[in-house]
Amino acid sequence: MWLRRSLMFVLLAGVSLAQGSPPFAALETWKAAVIHGTAAGLEALYSSEPAARISVITKSQTEISRQDDVEFWAGLKARRVSLKVSQATSPQPGVEQVAFEATVTPAPPGRTLYVLVSQIWQQQAGTWRLLAVERTDARKLEQPLTSDAKIYPEASGARQEVQAAIARAARTHKRVLVVFGADWCYDCHVLDRALRRPDIAPALNSNFELVHVDVGQGDKNQDLMAQYQVPMSRGIPAIAVLDSDGKLVFSQKNGEFAPARLMGPEDLLAFLNKWKPVPR
Repeated sequence: MWLRRSLMFVLLAGVSLAQGSPPFAALETWKAAVIHGTAAGLEALYSSEPAARISVITKSQTEISRQDDVEFWAGLKARRVSLKVSQATSPQPGVEQVAFEATVTPAPPGRTLYVLVSQIWQQQAGTWRLLAVERTDARKLEQPLTSDAKIYPEASGARQEVQAAIARAARTHKRVLVVFGADWCYDCHVLDRALRRPDIAPALNSNFELVHVDVGQGDKNQDLMAQYQVPMSRGIPAIAVLDSDGKLVFSQKNGEFAPARLMGPEDLLAFLNKWKPVPR
């Protein structure tokens, strides 16, 4: 038996939410083993017969060995692990499927890391074993579990919203950060959540007026993308920075923010500090 749906689909499906349910006991055992960090304790949780199937999703899906997965989790040197469960189901007797985001806090001075995981457990001789695993690599920005949040307003009002932001920027001596994207875009949700982090939001709010521009499926507000020299073909989210008089001072031409899920908070802070208003 193997996962028939991709990890991202499972995590974003938004069904069978289990945050309020008692935790699956084997998952708690797995969490404790990750925190303990010993290879033997982790390895004992995987199925040997049949052999556990494990894959890592980056730009593609790559199968790895049980030993590689054990080394990954042990190598995080977790001091604390919290789990946000998005799905927990029992597809058949003796089988449990769970999908979650693991927030891993390592011992100082390490940074908090995020891993999206989907697991299938099977009861074997009275013991729960990991039969299949899909996960991402460790990421520096929180990865939203659902795409339900509404980020982008109606596309028809985008030009007026940009002009209103320019007017506000002129009064407050800020610049305008225009983010082109769409609610269906997973990386757009990653970027939006990152911009609201307590270590990033002050740099954004004190220097920029933020505007979200909906591009639909590449069929909306393409005139604005062309005006601000942001090619849709390079992906979204995409960013343009305007001065308080509406002059373009930066345009994303090479898809720099399209893989937002792979970025770190330091990347966003460096960008905001580079393009913040020049002191007068």
